[in-house]
Amino acid sequence: MLRHRLHAARPPAAARTVAPARAVARTLVLATAIALGRVVGLAAQEPPARPIPGTQLPVVTHTLDNGMTFLILERPQSPTAALVVHYPVGSVNEHLGRTGIAHVVEHLLFKGSHEIGTSNRALEAPLLDAIDAVRDSMVAEMGRSRPDTAAIRRFRTRGATLEDSARAYVRSNEYDHILTSEGAQGLNATTSHEATRYFVEVPANRIELWFALESDRMANPVFREFFTELDVVKEERRMRLETSPGGILESAFLATAFQVHPYGVPVIGHAADLDVLTRPQAEEYFRDYYGAANAVAAIVGDVDAAQVIRLAEEYFAPVPAGRPPPPALAREPVQRGERRITVEFDAEPRLLMGWRAVSALHEDAPALTMLASVLTGGRTTRLYRRLIAEDRSAIQVAAYLGPGALHPGLFMISAVPRAPHTTEEIERAIMEEIEAMRDAPPEPHALTRIQNQYRAGEFRRLSSNLQLAMQIAESEASLGDWRETFRLSRRIAEVTPEDVQRVARAYLIPSTRTVAVMVREGSR
Repeated sequence: MLRHRLHAARPPAAARTVAPARAVARTLVLATAIALGRVVGLAAQEPPARPIPGTQLPVVTHTLDNGMTFLILERPQSPTAALVVHYPVGSVNEHLGRTGIAHVVEHLLFKGSHEIGTSNRALEAPLLDAIDAVRDSMVAEMGRSRPDTAAIRRFRTRGATLEDSARAYVRSNEYDHILTSEGAQGLNATTSHEATRYFVEVPANRIELWFALESDRMANPVFREFFTELDVVKEERRMRLETSPGGILESAFLATAFQVHPYGVPVIGHAADLDVLTRPQAEEYFRDYYGAANAVAAIVGDVDAAQVIRLAEEYFAPVPAGRPPPPALAREPVQRGERRITVEFDAEPRLLMGWRAVSALHEDAPALTMLASVLTGGRTTRLYRRLIAEDRSAIQVAAYLGPGALHPGLFMISAVPRAPHTTEEIERAIMEEIEAMRDAPPEPHALTRIQNQYRAGEFRRLSSNLQLAMQIAESEASLGDWRETFRLSRRIAEVTPEDVQRVARAYLIPSTRTVAVMVREGSR
């Protein structure tokens, strides 16, 4: 049975329970006052809680029989619409040997379908099958205890020749060309530890074109130009992780901090896994986990909700439901001592340190977020003022939670020293500021400034159709309710200086610390 509902008529429950303890206290006071007949003037003393920005947006939620959810928000300010499809499938759902597959799938979904991206599907299809057969033979040879390198080279050459033949039928980037020729902007996609999302902004009178194209590539994708796109991914990996000082250090740091959990594996995957990935494996992964039941689409802009629902039924109802992605069940064992790693590379020294922390959904996450902001969230914060403004011992410093959001992560601090200062000096200064935070809570005015910044950020996100569509899609897909992201953001406004001191004492302890330092090659 089809079902949709409008979330605007009733006030959201979260607006009544932002601070449960204080809300209960107010209820008890009100009940007692009524019993004693002393309710005159009480409304003025206890004003109702202000609604959380965003939670009262008139979002229409519509769910198809196949499980695909649509979030529709009519905003007629400009004749455009932002469209986002969010899948809660990322690198944490992979396993060793298949790392990087989610990111490869993200790339390949732009290659078209049975109808889009090809001039002759009947002639192209057998060539793609032949490419797959050659790839399978090559991977099998690579897996032998004594692989025949000459045979591997022959397989590579044969595969490249076949792909050249198949390319004769390829209409490169046709999906992109169709949309952009009709006025679309910002067509792109991202893959993270916990999600894959596709997005674009189109003229409002072209949304049916998006429905036709997006449903087609969901139901009938063809992962053509596989070798070519895999080379693109490998080059991206080289740029981000193999030749970038920051990427090299972060990869080594996360692999040291997470020895069991997939947070220790780069989103882009291990190079060895990319070398043996096959097109049928990518296709199977997509069919299994990128079905309609895992997809949340957000449409925000100058649209009519009834029309969007009709288009959703027409185009997306036939898309297979798929099945839930494999859960990330790995749990990192207790860390019982500091871990250190030194990375040699031809670059300036840099420092990355982190402590075991919690997921973004944990009750301590807002206080840890505030702690990061108190340390580095602006020019007047402790570490910025000390390291960059006063001592001039660093050119960069940042504190943040990561690397993902839905699983226990790290509280991280990164810094780049200014020559001739060293990473050892920077580390000592950071630890001194952390000890000061553990000894005494920050000044209330420091939190007020940061909380005002967060409130301003809330309203800025509400002003952008694309940012808003991304936000509500992610919240619905990952947290089960599009409003939840706004509630989590508001919890930061309730953090006290004592909360910041408490989490600094609880989490920033030596036994759970991991430190990675980059030094110049040959300097040790």
